[in-house]
Amino acid sequence: MSHETKTSLAANARCESFMLAQNGWVPNNTRLPVLVWRNAIDSREFDVAGRFESLFQQNGWPPQWRDGVFDYHHFHSTAHEALGVISGEAELIIGGPKGRVIAIRAGDAIVLPAGTGHCLLASGRRFQVVGAYPPGQQWDIRREGISEAERQAMEALPFPHDDPVAGEDGPLVHLWR
Repeated sequence: MSHETKTSLAANARCESFMLAQNGWVPNNTRLPVLVWRNAIDSREFDVAGRFESLFQQNGWPPQWRDGVFDYHHFHSTAHEALGVISGEAELIIGGPKGRVIAIRAGDAIVLPAGTGHCLLASGRRFQVVGAYPPGQQWDIRREGISEAERQAMEALPFPHDDPVAGEDGPLVHLWR
């Protein structure tokens, strides 16, 4: 079995998922779950950022940036988002104000379906992530509600072909169909 296949199988075993309801002005995504992988990449090994970028690229989610997560509530209405934690640790609020708090650290990955609110609550040790998106989806930053037409466009976004962490047979492929 190849190293990539072993990595994909291990990532599948550590994937958590949860659904979110609309939360005030934050639409969330009432059809698609948020996915969180613990230790998707071994953070003790060299070049976590490069390895996340390579993994996302290999699975059809081109990486677009390296940075932190905004410390204000926002969501993306025009793209699904994959984040790979490349250094440090943080607590994020997922789902908008008074949403679900999750702790993430280097090596973890998260996929936020379009509409999912997120905000940095606290961070430590030089927290940084790499962000990736499905081909043809250009992210926006929304800090207020969207119209019904924008909601319909968001819900009509195409599903990615592959899971950004586990590939063509990963949890996203099964849970988002």
